[in-house]
Amino acid sequence: MPAMPLFNKQASYVSEVTRFITELKKSHPTLEAEQLAGRARLWDKQKIDLEEMRRTQESRVKQKAYVYQSE
Repeated sequence: MPAMPLFNKQASYVSEVTRFITELKKSHPTLEAEQLAGRARLWDKQKIDLEEMRRTQESRVKQKAYVYQSE
Protein backbone atom coordinates (compact mmCIF):
# COMPACT_ATOMS: atom_id res chain seq x y z
CA MET A 1 0.00 0.00 0.00
CA PRO A 2 1.54 3.35 -1.03
CA ALA A 3 2.04 6.06 1.56
CA MET A 4 -0.54 8.84 1.62
CA PRO A 5 0.97 12.16 0.55
CA LEU A 6 0.77 14.89 3.17
CA PHE A 7 0.17 17.67 0.68
CA ASN A 8 -2.21 16.82 -2.12
CA LYS A 9 -1.60 19.32 -4.91
CA GLN A 10 -5.03 18.75 -6.49
CA ALA A 11 -7.14 19.41 -3.40
CA SER A 12 -5.25 22.15 -1.59
CA TYR A 13 -7.10 24.12 1.07
CA VAL A 14 -7.61 27.86 0.61
CA SER A 15 -8.96 29.81 3.55
CA GLU A 16 -11.87 32.25 3.32
CA VAL A 17 -9.55 35.16 4.09
CA THR A 18 -7.15 34.21 1.31
CA ARG A 19 -10.04 33.85 -1.14
CA PHE A 20 -11.43 37.24 -0.05
CA ILE A 21 -8.09 39.01 -0.55
CA THR A 22 -7.59 37.34 -3.93
CA GLU A 23 -11.07 38.40 -5.08
CA LEU A 24 -10.52 41.92 -3.74
CA LYS A 25 -7.25 42.30 -5.64
CA LYS A 26 -8.92 41.03 -8.82
CA SER A 27 -11.81 43.48 -8.51
CA HIS A 28 -9.56 46.43 -7.51
CA PRO A 29 -6.28 46.10 -9.47
CA THR A 30 -4.98 49.47 -8.23
CA LEU A 31 -5.41 48.58 -4.56
CA GLU A 32 -1.74 47.90 -3.80
CA ALA A 33 -0.60 51.13 -5.49
CA GLU A 34 -3.19 53.07 -3.48
CA GLN A 35 -1.96 51.45 -0.26
CA LEU A 36 1.63 52.44 -1.03
CA ALA A 37 0.55 56.00 -1.83
CA GLY A 38 -1.36 56.18 1.47
CA ARG A 39 1.64 54.95 3.40
CA ALA A 40 3.88 57.50 1.71
CA ARG A 41 1.40 60.25 2.55
CA LEU A 42 1.19 59.27 6.24
CA TRP A 43 4.60 57.90 7.18
CA ASP A 44 7.28 58.74 4.63
CA LYS A 45 7.25 62.46 5.41
CA GLN A 46 10.78 63.76 5.16
CA LYS A 47 14.40 62.80 5.15
CA ILE A 48 16.22 62.69 8.48
CA ASP A 49 18.87 65.35 9.03
CA LEU A 50 21.61 63.38 10.79
CA GLU A 51 23.57 66.48 11.81
CA GLU A 52 20.53 68.01 13.51
CA MET A 53 19.79 64.72 15.27
CA ARG A 54 23.38 64.54 16.55
CA ARG A 55 23.22 68.15 17.87
CA THR A 56 19.91 67.42 19.59
CA GLN A 57 21.33 64.35 21.32
CA GLU A 58 24.45 66.21 22.43
CA SER A 59 22.49 69.16 23.83
CA ARG A 60 20.33 67.11 26.18
CA VAL A 61 20.83 67.73 29.88
CA LYS A 62 21.43 64.52 31.81
CA GLN A 63 18.87 63.70 34.45
CA LYS A 64 20.05 63.04 38.01
CA ALA A 65 19.82 59.50 39.31
CA TYR A 66 17.19 60.42 41.90
CA VAL A 67 15.04 63.20 40.51
CA TYR A 68 13.15 63.94 43.76
CA GLN A 69 16.29 64.84 45.71
CA SER A 70 16.42 68.61 46.28
CA GLU A 71 20.21 68.96 46.42
